[in-house]
Amino acid sequence: MLRFFSPSYISAGFVAVLVGYAGAGAIVFQAANAAGASPAEISSWLWALGIGMGVSSIGLTFYYRQPILIAWSTPGAALLVTSLPGVPMSESIGAFLFSSILLTLCGVTGLFQKIMAFVPQSLASALLAAVLLKFGLDAFVALESDVLMVGVMVVVYLLTKQFLPRYVIPLTFLVGIVIALIGGTISAIETTFTLTLPVFVMPSFEITTLIGVGIPLFIVTMASQNVPGIAALRAHGYDVPASPLIGWSGLTGVILAPFGGFAFNLAAITAALCMSPEVHPDPSKRYPAVIWASVFYCLAGLFGAAIAALFIAFPAALVMAIAGLALLSTIANSLEAALKVEAERDAAILTFAVTASGMTLLSIGAPFWGLVIGMSAYLFRKRFTTVGKG
Repeated sequence: MLRFFSPSYISAGFVAVLVGYAGAGAIVFQAANAAGASPAEISSWLWALGIGMGVSSIGLTFYYRQPILIAWSTPGAALLVTSLPGVPMSESIGAFLFSSILLTLCGVTGLFQKIMAFVPQSLASALLAAVLLKFGLDAFVALESDVLMVGVMVVVYLLTKQFLPRYVIPLTFLVGIVIALIGGTISAIETTFTLTLPVFVMPSFEITTLIGVGIPLFIVTMASQNVPGIAALRAHGYDVPASPLIGWSGLTGVILAPFGGFAFNLAAITAALCMSPEVHPDPSKRYPAVIWASVFYCLAGLFGAAIAALFIAFPAALVMAIAGLALLSTIANSLEAALKVEAERDAAILTFAVTASGMTLLSIGAPFWGLVIGMSAYLFRKRFTTVGKG
């Protein structure tokens, strides 16, 4: 059991949760405010999201013995910021419930598994590399705001990568925290640590809200979150079936929607932090990092706004730097896998370029369109090659 307490597991799990809350926590607050939530209801949203992510992640990870991290839908939260103003809270909850039911059906019927079975490994790797690219670049963008802290972190990263690769992220993160504390850039936390009480809201169903909020929430969660999430697992060599993961994450939303759990899906960016070679050289022994992430998620849910405030207190430059540095190996490995097969290289680079562009078309994000365009190129070449041989 002592191996579960390895610093590489603990730090990977903590950084994954830190990146999730510090990077998108504010969007969740905005979405709750847009829905007209009271302070108690906002805390309930955080409770539902933290408990939902933690319990589902730890359950799936223990069952499959693979690093399966469930997250909230960040694009979904951003969608809610603009979609919920003026919508009664009960109708908002109804839309969350409707979207989660659609996600559950997608998993139970096996539809998602059938779709993803057609995606070649090179395109999945290209998709993952593009999704993570911005975070890798942001590690060096952070130099603009704090040259000393980020510069020292980069030096420590390079040295420990060479001599202590297993502990590169814990040590780099620790050095960053120490410098931030000395420099006084970690914000003061003005909150009390009290247990959050969930608030149940009876859902109501209005057809216009289901169409205008529920269906778009389902689409962006599937296209912008679950597709990259499966790509992250496949790019790291994990063979867990896709449909049960989608089904269970959707069911989590069905259960917790009345408390503010608006959408749950497979994580991609934060999951990649728990799958990198720095966590453990053996991919089959990386899943304890997700167990630790689940523990931190549950704590964040139990203590609601207080824990969220703790994560948000870290300076943006520190979060950007540690996330980017932790993902560099995954980006490099994904690019290598994406470009390895010459016959699939054009399709893979198209997938990478479209996804990395960050474009949005018909309110659907770049990962979906990257996969569509890349698959079209892949199938076209495959068809052309088959005809040529015939």
